[in-house]
Amino acid sequence: MGIRRMTALTAGAALAAGAACAQTASVADIATMTGADRQQRLLEGAKREGGLSLYSSATTEDMNEHIKAFEAKYPGVKVKFWRGDSEGILRRAVTETRGGRNEFDVIETSGGTMEAGFRENLFGVVKAPVLDDLSPKAKFAGGHWTGTRFQIHVTAYNTNQTKKEDLPKSYAEFVEPRFKGKLGIELDDHEWFASVVEHMGGADKALPIWREIVAKNGVSVRKGHTLIANLTASGEVPIALGIYKYKVAQFKRKGIPIDWIDIPPYVIHPIGMAVSKKAPHPHAAMLFFDFLLGQDGQKIYVTQDTHPTNIKVMAEPPSAVYIDYAHALDAGDKQQKLFKEIFSSRAR
Repeated sequence: MGIRRMTALTAGAALAAGAACAQTASVADIATMTGADRQQRLLEGAKREGGLSLYSSATTEDMNEHIKAFEAKYPGVKVKFWRGDSEGILRRAVTETRGGRNEFDVIETSGGTMEAGFRENLFGVVKAPVLDDLSPKAKFAGGHWTGTRFQIHVTAYNTNQTKKEDLPKSYAEFVEPRFKGKLGIELDDHEWFASVVEHMGGADKALPIWREIVAKNGVSVRKGHTLIANLTASGEVPIALGIYKYKVAQFKRKGIPIDWIDIPPYVIHPIGMAVSKKAPHPHAAMLFFDFLLGQDGQKIYVTQDTHPTNIKVMAEPPSAVYIDYAHALDAGDKQQKLFKEIFSSRAR
């Protein structure tokens, strides 16, 4: 996986505004700033810097809603947004940093990538009052990265092709012949799969079931959660395992024939955010950090059918299994090998 195999990637231009402005305080000082005048100092510094550079794997449509609201709240503080997948974001950030180019201010992407970025020493510790409003499940790596939203994995299905009452109550039931040719899964869902396997009683019990499902009924493997959600909506993949609930909810709200069911375990994939330890625009970066985790930014996630991490906006999901990304990264090679052994020979 690309998290472990960094390759060079041409970096984009950094924000010119504020790049030449030397800070009297260090990035670390700004990221841990306290005091009654903290917000005012951040805003004044952000206006001097002119904006920030954000790398995120959020869809352009969804992230632009946050950016529009942020820029409306803080006129004169602009966000330069580069969208990539999580692996591409990590490659770009590592390549830039190793080359001595401090170009990004904030990264927002999947938990596994955030943990890998922490281990690459990309991120600084952040301390902010808004952190007190977050779920304990949103705090990672001693403050080096923080959960912005919880991606909930569900089983999605095309309602024109499958009735809810015909869907199983457990993954083991997918071995039944009526599911032949109907199942799909995302190419890199090894972390979700590891959580499911553990819940099903461990490898010795669960893996023979999954091998039988694939052997008897087949599983179409596709790259990208958004892609497989689209394929389920169109009916090309009638039933998708481990899909992100928010995308299904967005489609359903538009009248598209798609819905979901929860098959235990209720697996949650935290999406995180971090500030570069060498952020060229640290005041603006921290202002954006506060915004995205505060009620203004978190309420936008609710309108996007995404579960926010701020418990003043929405309570934690019930009875959930949260992916432990520190463990997942350590066990990643083994998990990926197992996932590919079972599913990926069928990828397309």
